[in-house]
Amino acid sequence: MPAPQCASCHKARAALRRPCSGQALCGTCFCAAFEAEVLHTVVAGRLLPGAVVAVGASGGKDSTVLAHVLRELAPRLGISLQLVAVDEGIGGYRDAALAAVRRQAARWELPLTVVAYEDLFGGWTMDAVARSTAGSGRSRSCCTFCGVLRRRALEEGARLVGATHVVTGHNADDMAETVLMNFLRGDAGRLARGGGLGSPGEGGALPRCRPLQLASQKEVVLYAHFRRLDYFSEECVYAPEAFRGHARHLLKLLEAARPSAVLDLVHSAERLALAPAARPPPPGACSRCGALASRALCQACALLDGLDRGRPRLAIGKGRRGRDEGGTPREPGRVRTPVPEAVPTF
Repeated sequence: MPAPQCASCHKARAALRRPCSGQALCGTCFCAAFEAEVLHTVVAGRLLPGAVVAVGASGGKDSTVLAHVLRELAPRLGISLQLVAVDEGIGGYRDAALAAVRRQAARWELPLTVVAYEDLFGGWTMDAVARSTAGSGRSRSCCTFCGVLRRRALEEGARLVGATHVVTGHNADDMAETVLMNFLRGDAGRLARGGGLGSPGEGGALPRCRPLQLASQKEVVLYAHFRRLDYFSEECVYAPEAFRGHARHLLKLLEAARPSAVLDLVHSAERLALAPAARPPPPGACSRCGALASRALCQACALLDGLDRGRPRLAIGKGRRGRDEGGTPREPGRVRTPVPEAVPTF
């Protein structure tokens, strides 16, 4: 049976049916529609008002698609882009991903800065964290450690390049998985902070947003295919141990029964109303590094403190207090100012 005509241009043959709407489109019209929807998300949400934007570039499909779309939309949005990549120190994985980022930066003539855990966090890499937590019962929580440290590293890299905003490539499936995880954990505080398209930058932190938050993972992959984007697609060596994998599996089952489940969960987080007693307290400043924190110590300092003492603990989440907040202080300036890699600025 021949493919139907594109429902948009009525000239070319359709190359796909959009997963959510079922609309038959050719590759060119699909890419144009995808870009228009991202533009609408950014403009309607007033996410990037004339900003210097640090794009969290991991080399994967989501950040690659995000960087490509924002580069296409930059003249209309009045923004300039800086790629910021984080080297977590994961042997046999991160080097290949960073190579993809460098190829992208060269091809698109965008400036690239790489910041490393090892430089920022007193020699700690994710491989070292994994070795340290192997006998502690926390070896399955590498992604939690990495998520906290990566957020801090991206913030430091963005400040280094003079960015006014940070954008990440989280898509609708990523956000729905996070909502499910927080429901399963009963973590009301994180549910309360998870709505919207980003954070406004309270407490001196840079504003963050997720322009792909309403785009399904399937459409992100389709966009990368039709635009012939070069990206790194292997899974992190620590990902199979993560709790997120269970939420991802559950989400696939829900989506099979109800195709709108992904966006339903994303919008539920936006509209969630909590009782006053369940709302998180206003954030303050970390007593050690000055970063935004909901307790005396920020998450990054609490985790690093436990690692330095040889007693790794997560020290985050529902009903947990900061890790020995009144104990022996870590050395001043532990979260260090990053030194950018010597990558040419185009």
